[in-house]
Amino acid sequence: MKIAQIAPLAESVPPRFYGGTERIVSYLTEELVRQGHDVTLFASGDSQTRAELVPITDTALRLNPTVVDTIPYHMMMLEQVRRRADEFDALHFHIDMLHLPMVQDFIGRTVTTLHGRLDLPDLPPFYRAFPDHSLVSISEHQRLPMPPVNWGGTIYHGLPADVLAPRLGAGENYLAFLGRISPEKRPDRAIRIAARSGRKLKIAAKIDNVDRAYWEDEIAPLVDRYPNVEYIGEINEQQKAQFLGQASALLFPIDWPEPFGLVMIEAMACATPVIAFRCGSVPEVIQHGLSGYIVESEDEAVAAVAALSHLDRARVRGAFDARFTAERMATDYVALYRDLPGARTDAARLRRRRGEDAELQIVA
Repeated sequence: MKIAQIAPLAESVPPRFYGGTERIVSYLTEELVRQGHDVTLFASGDSQTRAELVPITDTALRLNPTVVDTIPYHMMMLEQVRRRADEFDALHFHIDMLHLPMVQDFIGRTVTTLHGRLDLPDLPPFYRAFPDHSLVSISEHQRLPMPPVNWGGTIYHGLPADVLAPRLGAGENYLAFLGRISPEKRPDRAIRIAARSGRKLKIAAKIDNVDRAYWEDEIAPLVDRYPNVEYIGEINEQQKAQFLGQASALLFPIDWPEPFGLVMIEAMACATPVIAFRCGSVPEVIQHGLSGYIVESEDEAVAAVAALSHLDRARVRGAFDARFTAERMATDYVALYRDLPGARTDAARLRRRRGEDAELQIVA
Protein backbone atom coordinates (compact mmCIF):
# COMPACT_ATOMS: atom_id res chain seq x y z
CA MET A 1 0.00 0.00 0.00
CA LYS A 2 0.96 3.65 -0.39
CA ILE A 3 0.63 5.08 3.11
CA ALA A 4 1.02 8.55 4.61
CA GLN A 5 2.12 8.92 8.23
CA ILE A 6 1.43 12.38 9.68
CA ALA A 7 3.44 13.05 12.84
CA PRO A 8 3.45 15.79 15.47
CA LEU A 9 6.14 18.42 14.97
CA ALA A 10 7.16 18.96 18.59
CA GLU A 11 9.84 16.28 18.32
CA SER A 12 11.70 14.70 15.44
CA VAL A 13 10.84 11.18 14.28
CA PRO A 14 12.37 9.44 16.14
CA PRO A 15 12.89 11.94 18.96
CA ARG A 16 16.36 12.63 20.25
CA PHE A 17 15.20 12.31 23.85
CA TYR A 18 11.69 12.10 25.31
CA GLY A 19 8.76 11.71 22.92
CA GLY A 20 6.56 8.64 23.01
CA THR A 21 4.27 9.48 20.09
CA GLU A 22 7.08 10.37 17.72
CA ARG A 23 8.99 7.23 18.71
CA ILE A 24 5.98 5.03 17.91
CA VAL A 25 5.48 6.83 14.58
CA SER A 26 9.10 6.05 13.76
CA TYR A 27 8.85 2.38 14.72
CA LEU A 28 5.64 2.00 12.71
CA THR A 29 6.99 3.83 9.67
CA GLU A 30 10.22 1.85 9.51
CA GLU A 31 8.45 -1.47 9.97
CA LEU A 32 5.93 -0.64 7.22
CA VAL A 33 8.85 0.14 4.90
CA ARG A 34 10.54 -3.13 5.90
CA GLN A 35 7.35 -4.99 5.04
CA GLY A 36 7.42 -3.51 1.53
CA HIS A 37 4.93 -0.65 1.72
CA ASP A 38 5.49 2.75 0.08
CA VAL A 39 5.44 5.18 3.01
CA THR A 40 5.59 8.98 3.11
CA LEU A 41 6.32 10.62 6.46
CA PHE A 42 5.21 14.20 7.16
CA ALA A 43 7.40 15.39 10.04
CA SER A 44 10.11 17.82 11.10
CA GLY A 45 13.14 18.10 8.84
CA ASP A 46 15.56 16.62 11.36
CA SER A 47 13.68 13.30 11.31
CA GLN A 48 15.48 10.14 10.19
CA THR A 49 13.61 7.59 8.08
CA ARG A 50 13.84 5.16 5.18
CA ALA A 51 10.45 6.44 4.01
CA GLU A 52 9.99 9.51 1.84
CA LEU A 53 10.32 12.45 4.25
CA VAL A 54 8.25 15.59 3.71
CA PRO A 55 10.00 18.11 5.99
CA ILE A 56 7.64 20.74 7.38
CA THR A 57 10.13 22.55 9.62
CA ASP A 58 13.91 22.48 9.74
CA THR A 59 13.99 21.14 13.28
CA ALA A 60 11.62 19.80 15.91
CA LEU A 61 9.60 22.65 17.36
CA ARG A 62 10.60 21.89 20.96
CA LEU A 63 14.23 22.52 20.01
CA ASN A 64 13.51 25.88 18.34
CA PRO A 65 13.52 28.69 20.94
CA THR A 66 11.88 31.12 18.52
CA VAL A 67 8.67 29.05 18.24
CA VAL A 68 5.86 30.36 20.45
CA ASP A 69 2.79 28.77 18.85
CA THR A 70 2.97 25.33 17.22
CA ILE A 71 -0.44 25.46 15.53
CA PRO A 72 0.61 27.46 12.44
CA TYR A 73 3.27 24.86 11.63
CA HIS A 74 0.80 22.01 11.96
CA MET A 75 -1.64 23.85 9.69
CA MET A 76 1.16 24.22 7.12
CA MET A 77 1.71 20.48 7.33
CA LEU A 78 -1.98 19.77 6.85
CA GLU A 79 -2.02 21.89 3.71
CA GLN A 80 0.82 19.76 2.32
CA VAL A 81 -1.14 16.61 3.22
CA ARG A 82 -4.30 17.98 1.58
CA ARG A 83 -2.48 18.70 -1.67
CA ARG A 84 -1.08 15.19 -1.86
CA ALA A 85 -3.99 13.26 -0.38
CA ASP A 86 -4.98 11.62 -3.67
CA GLU A 87 -1.60 9.89 -3.84
CA PHE A 88 -2.25 7.66 -0.84
CA ASP A 89 -4.21 4.49 -0.26
CA ALA A 90 -4.42 5.29 3.45
CA LEU A 91 -3.54 8.36 5.55
CA HIS A 92 -2.64 7.80 9.20
CA PHE A 93 -2.73 10.82 11.52
CA HIS A 94 -1.02 11.05 14.91
CA ILE A 95 -1.88 14.70 15.74
CA ASP A 96 -5.08 14.28 17.76
CA MET A 97 -7.75 16.53 16.25
CA LEU A 98 -6.51 19.43 14.11
CA HIS A 99 -7.03 17.58 10.84
CA LEU A 100 -10.56 16.25 11.30
CA PRO A 101 -12.44 19.11 9.58
CA MET A 102 -10.16 19.02 6.51
CA VAL A 103 -10.25 15.27 5.76
CA GLN A 104 -13.97 14.94 5.11
CA ASP A 105 -13.47 14.66 1.32
CA PHE A 106 -11.25 11.60 1.78
CA ILE A 107 -12.40 10.41 5.20
CA GLY A 108 -12.81 6.83 3.99
CA ARG A 109 -9.03 6.54 3.63
CA THR A 110 -8.03 8.14 6.94
CA VAL A 111 -7.41 6.84 10.43
CA THR A 112 -6.28 8.64 13.57
CA THR A 113 -4.48 7.07 16.50
CA LEU A 114 -5.29 8.87 19.73
CA HIS A 115 -2.09 8.87 21.77
CA GLY A 116 -3.19 10.97 24.74
CA ARG A 117 -5.63 10.93 27.61
CA LEU A 118 -9.31 11.21 26.65
CA ASP A 119 -10.88 12.03 30.01
CA LEU A 120 -10.73 15.81 29.54
CA PRO A 121 -14.15 17.55 29.49
CA ASP A 122 -13.64 19.36 26.17
CA LEU A 123 -12.99 16.20 24.15
CA PRO A 124 -16.34 14.32 24.10
CA PRO A 125 -18.29 17.12 22.37
CA PHE A 126 -15.53 17.50 19.79
CA TYR A 127 -15.38 13.83 18.86
CA ARG A 128 -19.18 13.65 18.95
CA ALA A 129 -19.13 16.21 16.11
CA PHE A 130 -17.00 13.86 13.95
CA PRO A 131 -18.60 10.44 14.47
CA ASP A 132 -17.58 8.95 11.12
CA HIS A 133 -13.80 9.27 11.37
CA SER A 134 -11.99 6.00 12.10
CA LEU A 135 -10.17 6.23 15.44
CA VAL A 136 -7.66 3.89 17.06
CA SER A 137 -7.19 3.57 20.80
CA ILE A 138 -3.92 2.39 22.28
CA SER A 139 -5.64 0.62 25.18
CA GLU A 140 -9.17 -0.40 26.01
CA HIS A 141 -9.09 1.74 29.15
CA GLN A 142 -8.29 4.85 27.09
CA ARG A 143 -11.72 4.57 25.41
CA LEU A 144 -13.82 4.71 28.55
CA PRO A 145 -14.53 8.49 28.69
CA MET A 146 -15.39 8.80 24.99
CA PRO A 147 -18.86 9.19 23.46
CA PRO A 148 -19.93 6.70 20.76
CA VAL A 149 -17.41 7.08 17.94
CA ASN A 150 -16.17 5.00 15.03
CA TRP A 151 -13.50 2.88 16.70
CA GLY A 152 -11.37 1.09 14.13
CA GLY A 153 -9.71 -0.96 16.84
CA THR A 154 -7.35 -1.00 19.79
CA ILE A 155 -3.75 -1.47 18.70
CA TYR A 156 -1.09 -1.71 21.36
CA HIS A 157 2.26 -0.06 20.77
CA GLY A 158 5.25 -2.11 19.69
CA LEU A 159 9.03 -1.83 19.52
CA PRO A 160 11.50 -3.35 17.05
CA ALA A 161 12.58 -6.66 18.53
CA ASP A 162 16.26 -5.69 18.39
CA VAL A 163 16.09 -2.06 19.54
CA LEU A 164 16.59 -2.92 23.23
CA ALA A 165 18.58 -6.06 23.98
CA PRO A 166 17.55 -8.17 26.96
CA ARG A 167 19.92 -8.40 29.92
CA LEU A 168 19.30 -11.71 31.63
CA GLY A 169 22.10 -11.63 34.19
CA ALA A 170 22.38 -9.75 37.46
CA GLY A 171 22.30 -5.99 37.14
CA GLU A 172 23.42 -3.23 39.46
CA ASN A 173 20.66 -3.76 42.04
CA TYR A 174 18.93 -0.40 41.59
CA LEU A 175 15.37 0.62 40.83
CA ALA A 176 14.69 2.81 37.79
CA PHE A 177 12.28 5.66 37.13
CA LEU A 178 12.18 6.79 33.50
CA GLY A 179 10.03 9.38 31.76
CA ARG A 180 8.94 12.84 32.86
CA ILE A 181 8.89 14.69 36.16
CA SER A 182 5.23 15.55 36.69
CA PRO A 183 2.60 15.14 39.42
CA GLU A 184 0.72 12.40 37.57
CA LYS A 185 3.88 10.32 37.10
CA ARG A 186 4.45 10.37 40.88
CA PRO A 187 8.24 10.34 41.22
CA ASP A 188 7.62 11.08 44.91
CA ARG A 189 6.14 7.59 45.26
CA ALA A 190 9.16 6.07 43.53
CA ILE A 191 11.51 7.83 45.96
CA ARG A 192 9.60 6.65 49.03
CA ILE A 193 9.33 3.08 47.71
CA ALA A 194 13.07 2.93 47.12
CA ALA A 195 13.85 4.45 50.51
CA ARG A 196 11.61 1.97 52.34
CA SER A 197 13.06 -0.92 50.32
CA GLY A 198 16.64 0.05 51.05
CA ARG A 199 17.36 0.15 47.29
CA LYS A 200 19.13 2.73 45.17
CA LEU A 201 16.86 4.68 42.82
CA LYS A 202 18.05 6.22 39.59
CA ILE A 203 15.73 8.81 38.02
CA ALA A 204 16.16 9.53 34.30
CA ALA A 205 13.54 12.10 33.39
CA LYS A 206 12.92 15.36 31.59
CA ILE A 207 11.50 18.41 33.34
CA ASP A 208 9.13 20.51 31.23
CA ASN A 209 8.72 24.17 32.02
CA VAL A 210 5.17 23.56 33.21
CA ASP A 211 6.52 21.13 35.82
CA ARG A 212 9.53 23.19 36.93
CA ALA A 213 7.84 24.42 40.11
CA TYR A 214 6.75 20.86 41.00
CA TRP A 215 10.35 19.71 40.65
CA GLU A 216 11.81 22.56 42.67
CA ASP A 217 9.18 22.55 45.44
CA GLU A 218 8.47 18.84 45.89
CA ILE A 219 10.82 16.44 44.11
CA ALA A 220 14.25 18.10 44.31
CA PRO A 221 14.02 18.32 48.14
CA LEU A 222 13.23 14.58 48.27
CA VAL A 223 16.20 13.80 46.03
CA ASP A 224 18.41 15.83 48.35
CA ARG A 225 16.98 14.17 51.45
CA TYR A 226 17.68 10.57 50.47
CA PRO A 227 21.29 9.58 49.67
CA ASN A 228 20.06 6.49 47.80
CA VAL A 229 18.38 8.64 45.10
CA GLU A 230 20.27 9.82 42.02
CA TYR A 231 18.76 12.20 39.44
CA ILE A 232 20.39 11.62 36.05
CA GLY A 233 18.31 13.88 33.81
CA GLU A 234 16.97 13.19 30.34
CA ILE A 235 18.64 10.31 28.50
CA ASN A 236 18.74 9.28 24.84
CA GLU A 237 17.85 5.99 23.19
CA GLN A 238 21.41 4.64 23.36
CA GLN A 239 21.61 5.28 27.11
CA LYS A 240 18.16 3.81 27.71
CA ALA A 241 19.17 0.20 27.02
CA GLN A 242 21.82 0.18 29.73
CA PHE A 243 19.74 2.26 32.16
CA LEU A 244 16.76 -0.10 32.00
CA GLY A 245 18.71 -3.31 31.43
CA GLN A 246 20.92 -2.91 34.48
CA ALA A 247 17.96 -2.14 36.77
CA SER A 248 16.36 -4.70 39.06
CA ALA A 249 12.96 -3.26 38.15
CA LEU A 250 11.25 -0.25 36.63
CA LEU A 251 9.01 1.67 39.01
CA PHE A 252 5.87 2.95 37.29
CA PRO A 253 3.97 4.57 40.18
CA ILE A 254 1.51 6.58 38.11
CA ASP A 255 -1.55 8.38 39.42
CA TRP A 256 -3.50 9.11 36.23
CA PRO A 257 -5.35 7.23 33.43
CA GLU A 258 -2.22 6.35 31.43
CA PRO A 259 -3.30 5.64 27.82
CA PHE A 260 -0.49 3.13 27.28
CA GLY A 261 2.87 3.66 29.00
CA LEU A 262 5.59 3.00 26.43
CA VAL A 263 8.30 2.77 29.08
CA MET A 264 6.68 -0.41 30.44
CA ILE A 265 7.32 -2.36 27.24
CA GLU A 266 10.75 -0.76 26.86
CA ALA A 267 11.63 -2.24 30.25
CA MET A 268 10.14 -5.60 29.26
CA ALA A 269 12.24 -5.60 26.08
CA CYS A 270 15.30 -5.26 28.33
CA ALA A 271 13.99 -8.23 30.39
CA THR A 272 13.46 -5.84 33.31
CA PRO A 273 10.26 -6.41 35.33
CA VAL A 274 7.87 -3.55 36.05
CA ILE A 275 6.26 -2.61 39.35
CA ALA A 276 3.26 -0.51 38.34
CA PHE A 277 0.26 1.00 40.07
CA ARG A 278 -3.14 -0.16 38.85
CA CYS A 279 -4.08 2.85 36.72
CA GLY A 280 -5.12 3.28 33.10
CA SER A 281 -3.63 0.70 30.74
CA VAL A 282 -1.40 -1.00 33.31
CA PRO A 283 -3.51 -4.19 33.68
CA GLU A 284 -3.57 -4.56 29.88
CA VAL A 285 0.21 -4.28 29.53
CA ILE A 286 1.66 -5.96 32.62
CA GLN A 287 0.91 -9.61 33.35
CA HIS A 288 1.00 -9.81 37.13
CA GLY A 289 3.56 -12.32 38.33
CA LEU A 290 5.05 -12.74 34.84
CA SER A 291 6.29 -9.41 33.47
CA GLY A 292 6.05 -7.59 36.78
CA TYR A 293 3.73 -6.78 39.65
CA ILE A 294 0.59 -4.64 39.67
CA VAL A 295 0.14 -2.86 43.01
CA GLU A 296 -2.37 -0.52 44.58
CA SER A 297 -0.33 1.13 47.34
CA GLU A 298 3.20 1.99 48.35
CA ASP A 299 3.07 -0.83 50.90
CA GLU A 300 2.30 -3.32 48.11
CA ALA A 301 5.07 -1.82 45.97
CA VAL A 302 7.61 -2.28 48.75
CA ALA A 303 6.50 -5.90 49.07
CA ALA A 304 6.82 -6.30 45.29
CA VAL A 305 10.42 -5.07 45.41
CA ALA A 306 11.16 -7.76 47.98
CA ALA A 307 9.58 -10.38 45.69
CA LEU A 308 11.51 -9.49 42.51
CA SER A 309 13.66 -12.61 42.82
CA HIS A 310 10.56 -14.70 42.04
CA LEU A 311 10.37 -13.26 38.51
CA ASP A 312 12.28 -14.84 35.62
CA ARG A 313 13.83 -12.13 33.43
CA ALA A 314 13.77 -14.43 30.39
CA ARG A 315 10.00 -14.77 30.81
CA VAL A 316 9.71 -10.97 31.08
CA ARG A 317 11.37 -10.67 27.68
CA GLY A 318 9.18 -13.50 26.39
CA ALA A 319 6.07 -11.53 27.37
CA PHE A 320 7.38 -8.62 25.29
CA ASP A 321 8.13 -10.81 22.26
CA ALA A 322 4.67 -12.35 22.39
CA ARG A 323 2.70 -9.08 22.44
CA PHE A 324 4.62 -5.88 21.88
CA THR A 325 6.86 -6.02 18.79
CA ALA A 326 6.76 -3.43 16.01
CA GLU A 327 6.12 -6.23 13.51
CA ARG A 328 2.87 -7.13 15.31
CA MET A 329 1.90 -3.45 15.58
CA ALA A 330 2.48 -2.75 11.87
CA THR A 331 0.63 -5.91 10.82
CA ASP A 332 -2.36 -4.83 12.90
CA TYR A 333 -2.35 -1.38 11.33
CA VAL A 334 -2.10 -2.73 7.77
CA ALA A 335 -5.14 -4.92 8.43
CA LEU A 336 -6.95 -1.79 9.65
CA TYR A 337 -5.88 0.25 6.60
CA ARG A 338 -7.20 -2.45 4.28
CA ASP A 339 -10.53 -2.47 6.13
CA LEU A 340 -11.08 1.28 5.78
CA PRO A 341 -14.21 1.87 3.67
CA GLY A 342 -12.34 3.97 1.10
CA ALA A 343 -9.01 2.16 1.23
CA ARG A 344 -7.15 1.53 -2.00
CA THR A 345 -4.45 -1.02 -2.69
CA ASP A 346 -2.18 -1.86 -5.59
CA ALA A 347 -4.65 -4.62 -6.43
CA ALA A 348 -7.41 -2.04 -6.56
CA ARG A 349 -5.44 0.06 -9.04
CA LEU A 350 -4.95 -3.01 -11.24
CA ARG A 351 -8.69 -3.66 -11.13
CA ARG A 352 -9.37 -0.06 -12.19
CA ARG A 353 -7.10 -0.52 -15.19
CA ARG A 354 -9.14 -3.56 -16.19
CA GLY A 355 -12.36 -1.61 -15.72
CA GLU A 356 -13.40 -3.71 -12.70
CA ASP A 357 -14.76 -2.59 -9.34
CA ALA A 358 -11.98 -0.67 -7.60
CA GLU A 359 -13.30 -0.69 -4.08
CA LEU A 360 -12.35 -3.26 -1.49
CA GLN A 361 -15.14 -5.68 -0.74
CA ILE A 362 -15.44 -6.28 2.99
CA VAL A 363 -16.86 -9.71 3.67
CA ALA A 364 -18.37 -10.27 7.12
